[in-house]
Amino acid sequence: MSLEEIPLTGGNVSAGVVRVGDTVRRPAGPWTPAVHALLEHLWSVGFRGAPRPFGLDGQGREVLSFIPGEVPWPSRFDLMEPLSELARVGRLVRDLHDACASFTPPPGARWNTLIPADRDDLIVHHDLAPWNLVVGDRMVFIDWDGAAPGSRLWDVAYAVHGFVPMSAHADWQRADAGPRLRAFADAYGLDESQRRELAPMLAVRTRAMHDFLREQATLGVEPWTTHWHTGHGDVWRADADYIERNTGRWLTALLT
Repeated sequence: MSLEEIPLTGGNVSAGVVRVGDTVRRPAGPWTPAVHALLEHLWSVGFRGAPRPFGLDGQGREVLSFIPGEVPWPSRFDLMEPLSELARVGRLVRDLHDACASFTPPPGARWNTLIPADRDDLIVHHDLAPWNLVVGDRMVFIDWDGAAPGSRLWDVAYAVHGFVPMSAHADWQRADAGPRLRAFADAYGLDESQRRELAPMLAVRTRAMHDFLREQATLGVEPWTTHWHTGHGDVWRADADYIERNTGRWLTALLT
């Protein structure tokens, strides 16, 4: 007897994602074999902050372990309080990057590279954000379709934007954004040179999201075109402007 398929919602791209028993089934792509190789590697070295891959099902969908818990964004951001919980995320990202550093992609690996990174040091997630974190018995990052070559700081800059958060919107702008940034950086273990490089990268990484959505909308590529026309581009541009105006504040928070 086949198990019931329960549609899973949330996030910006969830079409075709269902729960079947203790697994999640998702549409696969040319990048899926490389992503599964990465996830298998993470499990093999003891990293448990990612789902476990189980290949493809009879319908050609990727099969991953289901992670029970709650997603912080947007209604449970209290899960990122107090600072000790934010620090847990920073340590998880560090552990992830350390585990990724020993990964050797399989020959001919294909990645779903959406936004080219500043450099290609290792394979990183590229969408470490509170909408892709499940908080339960442990913290687990989901939605690995965008994993691709990048760098630690490129991934950290994106994570900081979402987890601090660094938002221009009045409902999300934090007076304690500086201390939260510092708590994340301390938990990750950034050295001084990395902190000096991260401060200006925060705006660059955020603006890259705006530019990506604009370019994809010009080409008519979905789901990005819909996101652009429903205001996502405006949000990323406003956040990038806000972050850039406060670059000195972020550098001070990181170094003092």
